[in-house]
Amino acid sequence: MSSAVDVDVAIVGAGIHGAGIAQAAAAAGHSVLLLEQTAPAAGSSSRSSKLIHGGLRYLETGQFHLVRESLHERTTLLRLAPQLVRLQRFHIPVYRETRRRPWQLRIGLSLYALLCGFGRGSRFGQVPRSEWHSLDGLETNHLQRVFYYHDAQTDDRALTEAVVRSAQQLGVRMLCPAQVHSAALDGDAVDVRFTWESSEQRCRARVLVNAAGPWADRMARTISPAIQVPALECVQGSHVILNSAAPKAVYYVESPRDGRAVFVMPWHGKLMVGTTETRFRGDPGTVAPTATEVHYLLGVLRHYFPRFRPNDACEVIGGFAGLRVLPGGAGHAFHRSRETLLVTDRPEHPRVLSVYGGKLTTWRAISARAMDQIADSLPKRRAVARTDQLPLTS
Repeated sequence: MSSAVDVDVAIVGAGIHGAGIAQAAAAAGHSVLLLEQTAPAAGSSSRSSKLIHGGLRYLETGQFHLVRESLHERTTLLRLAPQLVRLQRFHIPVYRETRRRPWQLRIGLSLYALLCGFGRGSRFGQVPRSEWHSLDGLETNHLQRVFYYHDAQTDDRALTEAVVRSAQQLGVRMLCPAQVHSAALDGDAVDVRFTWESSEQRCRARVLVNAAGPWADRMARTISPAIQVPALECVQGSHVILNSAAPKAVYYVESPRDGRAVFVMPWHGKLMVGTTETRFRGDPGTVAPTATEVHYLLGVLRHYFPRFRPNDACEVIGGFAGLRVLPGGAGHAFHRSRETLLVTDRPEHPRVLSVYGGKLTTWRAISARAMDQIADSLPKRRAVARTDQLPLTS
């Protein structure tokens, strides 16, 4: 007979998904241990594009469910975290050579508003030609249209930290820094071994949630007996920050080189440009913008904002890179699904749930889905809260 468990749920990783699942499990009345190797949001959850958005470009690849879910979560987060998540105006300029034509964008924005339920932030339209001079120095030669719509912007690190605090207020115990070494499946539980405060520790949990972000596949391979690890690929997304006044809106532009979507946006009073999609192989702890990526992003910026000439008012003062975990496969990363993969060690009464990929915007929905998948492995508890009613404050 297996020995008694210490906690209902042990979670590895205090990024946005680990924090969100910790909050959801504690809200459902479960005992939770959260293990983080460095600090909350130390990885990808502090290196995103800082947007809470529906993913307008995902309409092109037919990911309607993801867009609808994301827009619903955007509405929820605007209500729960008004200090951290704010609506922002976006501009999409259309030039003679732009790949996406005005009629396509009008249809896309109409569908976006429809999937939002025509609620808060669904309004869109065109910027009158008479106002183009106020668009932060946007190139107007061959400019045909400028559409506007709304999405939300956030401080991803602060948002993740707020979710961690909410989880702790519900009783979650977080150990940080804690380094997990191994996990052994034993009957209907998991023995987790880790280091905390320079000493070897052991925890026995009914369910282990592997939410280690770009380290999740490595974490999964420490589990014995071996469990399924799907084919995955890490894709690097980089941003650069310039010593220039912040634009008044977010500009959603198309790279003239390859048609990729790039954002030019305000960030803490400065101008930020991102992102890229570069295959990454190596230690996730070493990820950083490459010279090629910086050159690419500055090229996009200069193409649309002529005042940023080479070596003139184009001083890069910072930058960061994060990793997206995507399903493996051939072809460009743009066409891969952004749906989060939730993989269990067995179909019924799982002992391990691994979280691969996902969007910052949908962390709460993913957490609810994760709890549904492990519900049969957990004892019945009395819920103490609902995550859609828990305010998040800075």
